[in-house]
Amino acid sequence: MITRIFLTISVTVSCLGLARADDAKVEHGFLTRVHKDADGTEVKYVLFVPHDYKGDTPFPVILFLHGAGETKGGQKMPVEVGIGPAIKKQEKTFPFITIIPQAQKRGWGATTDNGKMAMAILDELMKEYKTDPKRVYLTGLSMGGAGTWSFAITHPDRWAAIVPICGGGDPTKAAAIKDLPCWCFWGDADAPAKASMPKMIAAIKEAGGDPKFTEYPGVGHNSWDKAYATKELFDWMMKQERK
Repeated sequence: MITRIFLTISVTVSCLGLARADDAKVEHGFLTRVHKDADGTEVKYVLFVPHDYKGDTPFPVILFLHGAGETKGGQKMPVEVGIGPAIKKQEKTFPFITIIPQAQKRGWGATTDNGKMAMAILDELMKEYKTDPKRVYLTGLSMGGAGTWSFAITHPDRWAAIVPICGGGDPTKAAAIKDLPCWCFWGDADAPAKASMPKMIAAIKEAGGDPKFTEYPGVGHNSWDKAYATKELFDWMMKQERK
C-alpha cells in the first residue's frame, strides 16, 4: 500500500510539470535567437551561453556591438567579426554570457531604434538567465566602438566596465563616464580612430577618471583582432564590478 501511494504521488507531480531543477535542459554555445519588439517585428541575434552555465549561479554578461560591415545586408554576420571568433577559440572555458545583436541599419546610437533594440534584448536575457546585474559589460568595434561610448554615456549605471575599440565618442560628455572602468583600443595606423579616441581618453582623465588604453603600432582599423585576443582583457573585465 505504501509503495502504491508513493507511485501515485510521483505520477501526479510529473503530470503537473513539477520536474526537478536538474532535469531542465540548458542549451550551451552559440544560439540563434529571435527578439520581437512591441509592434511584432522580429529580429534575429546570436547568444553565447557558457558551457558550464547551469542556472544555479549568476553569470556575468557582455553586450557586443558590431561594426558597420556587419549591419543587416552586409557581407558578414556580427558573430563572424570581433568577439565571436575570440570566443570560439576558447569556447569551452569562456565565462561570459554574450549577446550579439545585429543593427538593422547603420548606427548604434543609444537612442536609435538599433540602440533600443539592443537594450531590450539585454533586459530580456537578464530575466531569462541567471545573471549578475553588477557584472554587465559593454564592448564594440568601429561603429560599435562609437556605440559603446554612446550607450555608456546614456546608460552609465548599467555597466561594470566598457571596452570601446577603434570608434570615437563625444569628449564633451566624458564626465558622465569618468567613474566607469574603461579599457580602450586602437591602432596607430587607423587615422579616424587615432584622431578621436585619444581625445576621449584625455577628456575622461580631465574629468577625473583613470581609463586604460592600448595603441597598437602599425595596426590599422582591424585592431579588434588583437584586442579580443588579449587574455588579460577578459581577466580585467571579470574583476570589474558595478558599485
